[in-house]
Amino acid sequence: MPSFWDHLDELRSVLIRCVVAWAVCAVAAFCFRDALFAFLFAPAHPDFITYRVLENLSTFNSQLLSTFNSQLSTISFINTRLAAQFTTHMQVAALAGLVIAFPFLIQQVYSFLSPALYPNEKRAAGRVISFGTILFLCGVALNYLIIFPFAFRFLATYQVQPEVVNQIALDSYVSTLLILSLVMGLLFEMPMVAWALGKAGILEAAWLKQYRRHALVALMILAAVITPTGDAFTLMLVTIPLYFLYELSILVMPK
Repeated sequence: MPSFWDHLDELRSVLIRCVVAWAVCAVAAFCFRDALFAFLFAPAHPDFITYRVLENLSTFNSQLLSTFNSQLSTISFINTRLAAQFTTHMQVAALAGLVIAFPFLIQQVYSFLSPALYPNEKRAAGRVISFGTILFLCGVALNYLIIFPFAFRFLATYQVQPEVVNQIALDSYVSTLLILSLVMGLLFEMPMVAWALGKAGILEAAWLKQYRRHALVALMILAAVITPTGDAFTLMLVTIPLYFLYELSILVMPK
């Protein structure tokens, strides 16, 4: 029978392996600077995939899109602090390393906890981890492809006067993108939170069904806060996935 100290040694080994894996992936991401920041700054370019798709779907409004593209192409980025570019590079590389190493980190944590679980609990834990990870990545992808590009389009081209030229600070751009990605990733965990609350007896599917209309209004308000673009199209693009997650929360509730 393993003692407490044996478990502590095993936990220390797991933590060391996780830190080493994260560090290796972060160093690798740091070395691929051009590819890393090309990915981060893609939404700032007029030829970003979302803008191209929108242009193909909106031929009837090509003049508006042409004006927008010309405005977006004039946006420049600035750095006002001596070490900001290097520290931003390190921070982004560390985060990218965490994302790359995430499957390994989850596997290590699961391998440490699994001996204490019953067979049915192991299967349930595996499904929860897999499903939760997929939902988080879907939220990050939605932000990268839809929410942030439209928010950036609006905020970067908005001017109170023509004389006031927009020059976006490097740390402002990167932090906004990363924070929005984290927020959307966490919001997409709504079904998992509902499932956990249902398991604990705190929440019931009947209650979620009863307040569907209220939830829709609340999600639309939340979508309006997340996307400050002010247009109905972007609001719809954010509200629909969030409401779908609400319905999914009802389906996954324990019976």
